[in-house]
Amino acid sequence: MMILIYLLFLFLIMLFNFKLKIKFLANMMFLLSFYLILKFSLSKYYWFGLSMFLGYDKYSYLLLILLFWIIGLMVLSSNKINIYLNIYYNLILFLTIFLYLCFSSMNYFMFYIYFEMSLIPIFMMVMGWGYQPERIKSSFYMLLYTLFFSLPLLLIMFFLLKFLGSMNLLILNNLMVNIFFNLFMYQLFYFLMILAFLVKLPIYLIHVWLPKAHVEASVSGSMVLAAIMLKLGGYGLIRSLLIMLNFSFKFNMILMMMVLWGSLILSMICMIQIDMKMLVAYSSIVHMMFMLMGLLSMSLYGFMGGLLMMLSHGLCSSGMFCLVNFSYERLKSRIFFFNKGMNLIIPSMMLWWFLLCSSNLSSPPSLNLLSEMLIFISLMMWCKKIFILLILMLFLSVIYSIYLYSKVQHGKLKYINMMYENNIREYLIILLHWFPLNFLILNVKFMI
Repeated sequence: MMILIYLLFLFLIMLFNFKLKIKFLANMMFLLSFYLILKFSLSKYYWFGLSMFLGYDKYSYLLLILLFWIIGLMVLSSNKINIYLNIYYNLILFLTIFLYLCFSSMNYFMFYIYFEMSLIPIFMMVMGWGYQPERIKSSFYMLLYTLFFSLPLLLIMFFLLKFLGSMNLLILNNLMVNIFFNLFMYQLFYFLMILAFLVKLPIYLIHVWLPKAHVEASVSGSMVLAAIMLKLGGYGLIRSLLIMLNFSFKFNMILMMMVLWGSLILSMICMIQIDMKMLVAYSSIVHMMFMLMGLLSMSLYGFMGGLLMMLSHGLCSSGMFCLVNFSYERLKSRIFFFNKGMNLIIPSMMLWWFLLCSSNLSSPPSLNLLSEMLIFISLMMWCKKIFILLILMLFLSVIYSIYLYSKVQHGKLKYINMMYENNIREYLIILLHWFPLNFLILNVKFMI
C-alpha cells in the first residue's frame, strides 16, 4: 500500500513540475526495485498481505521488481520523444500503477479489471507515439485481440462468484474448482478461462497482433510490451492453472502439442526475417511459448523455470529492442541489408550485441540458461517422447540469435556518413539490462 501511495505522489509531482518529473521518475523506479529486493524475504510466506485486497507471493513479488526496473529503463530510453511529453510520462505512470495493482491483487476479479485497464495506456502509447501511420491499425489489432479473447473469462468469473461466493485467490486455490460440470463443459470452461492469457503471451495462431505492435511502437513501447505486458499472460496463467489444478493435470496434452509445434514454426519464421525488430518480436513469442510449456507440465521445476524465464526474457528482450533502436536512430532503417558492418563503425557496441545475443541463446551464466534447464527437466519428466522436438527448438533459437548478430555486425557497409558517436546513456541502458540478467543466477535461492 505504501508503494501505491508513493506512485500517486509521483503523479501529483508530475502535474505541477514537469522538469522535476523527467529528472526523478527513472531514479525513483530504480529505488523502488531496490526497496522491494531489500525489504521483504518471501521464502517463509505463501502470501504476504499488504491490505484488504493487495498482497504478494513469490510470483507477483519478482514480477513487481522487474516492472519497476523496466519502467526506469523506459524513461531513460525515451529521450527522443519530443511531442506531448507531459501526456506521455503521465501514461507511463498510469501504466505503472495499473500493473502494480494487477500483480499485487489478491482478488481474481480485480486482477482481471486491472489486467484490462493496463491495456489503455499501452494502446495510447503505440497509437500516439509510434513511428508510421500503420501504428493505428496495429494498436487496434492489439486492443481487439485482447478484449475479444478476454470476454469469456469475465463470464466465467461471474459464474464462479455465483457458485463459490468469493473471488479471493486464496479461497479459489483451496477449492480448486472441482465441481459442477460434465466432462465436455469442464473442458470448455477450462480453455475459455485460459484463452485470455494465451492471447497475451501470445501463442501461435493468435500471435498476429504482437509483431505488428512491436514494429510500430516506439522503443519504450516495445520495451514494456516485451518485458511486462507479455508477462501478464504468464502470471494470469499461473493463477488460473492453480485454480483449475485437478483439471490442468488431465487436459494440457492438446495445448502442449500445439504450443510445441507452434514454437518450431515460429523459430523457422525467425530465420527468414529481414527486419531486426520483427526477428526480436518473433523470438519473444518463441521464448514465451517455451515458458508456457513449462507451466503446462504442472511440475515444481516447470513453474520455477517459467518464473525465471519471465524474468530473464523481460531483461533480454527489452535490451535487444534497445539495441535495434540505437541502430534505427542512426540509419533510419531496421532492414538487415542497410545495417551491415556495424562493427567497423562502432566496435564497442559490437560487444553489447554479442553479450545480449548470447544471453538470448541461453549461454552461461545467463538466467536464461537456468530457466531453460529447469523447463527442459520438467518436460522430460512429463513426456520423454518430445525430446527430439525440444532439442530442435532450442537449436533453432541458437541459429536465429547467431543469424541476428552476424547479419548486423558483419558484412559490407552500405552507409558511412550517417553515424554519430555513442553516448554514456546508451551504454548505461544496455548495462542495466545485461548485468541483472547474468548476475541474478548467483542468488537463485532468493527467487525460487
